[in-house]
Amino acid sequence: MTDLRPHHLDVRIGGISVRLRAASAEFNTLMVDRFRGFIGSVDTPDYIFDIDILPFTYTPDAPDELSDIEVSVRREDEGWHLLRGDFEARWDPATRHGTARLRANPYALDSVLRILHTVLLAEQGGMLMHASSVVLADGRAFVCTGVSGAGKTTISRLVPPGAHILTDEMSFIRREADGYYAYGTPFAGELATPGENIRAPLAGVFLLAQGPDNRIDDLSPAEAIRAVMTNILYFAKDKALTAKVFDNAIALAACIPVRRLTFFPDARVWDMIGNEA
Repeated sequence: MTDLRPHHLDVRIGGISVRLRAASAEFNTLMVDRFRGFIGSVDTPDYIFDIDILPFTYTPDAPDELSDIEVSVRREDEGWHLLRGDFEARWDPATRHGTARLRANPYALDSVLRILHTVLLAEQGGMLMHASSVVLADGRAFVCTGVSGAGKTTISRLVPPGAHILTDEMSFIRREADGYYAYGTPFAGELATPGENIRAPLAGVFLLAQGPDNRIDDLSPAEAIRAVMTNILYFAKDKALTAKVFDNAIALAACIPVRRLTFFPDARVWDMIGNEA
């Protein structure tokens, strides 16, 4: 049978490879630019998505207003159904195959992949978190989370020489046999630059607040769990998976120090993190 989607690329994020098959060479070109640093051919991808492109002319200066519509993520008999104004996708965990109908906008596919990873990570004990993450020169990773405007991008801009930015927007955290690891992601915020495609052991999570000086304060166990849970990216309306997300937040806060970081925007904040964390 002739392959009606002859163009494909393999996107690998957090050790999970997803093959995207589309009929449009132009859309693949958009994807190569969007996920640069996270593309590489694999013999057997973990998941395959067949992509159908809906009519839409994408330009960076004219964002798709349909992307602002609230997303719906629900479980079906065959798997998962994802829906927003600019895309509809279905994914079957048993066959590891999915389909997506979306506008030729890289952020529509970006959203599909984020949702896919939230489901996968929740089932594996990990999470996508609204957070920046940085690997210091000594090889330890730190995640900095908080509400919009708390300083995720600001603290990423202040990283010292020898450090590596994994993301300034969406942190990928996996639970592995020897602990938690932070992975780089292509999901960028104000820096508008993909993170580095590396991994490092997670040494701490900071709940950000901006103030007149640099200070690290302990959180109570309940505050730590709340800080993690509040900032996990999660859309599914599914009781069983929601319970796993909550359990994952508790487990992370029990194993990894979660503290409040009040900081003034200068590079000395990273000296304090490196010395005291």
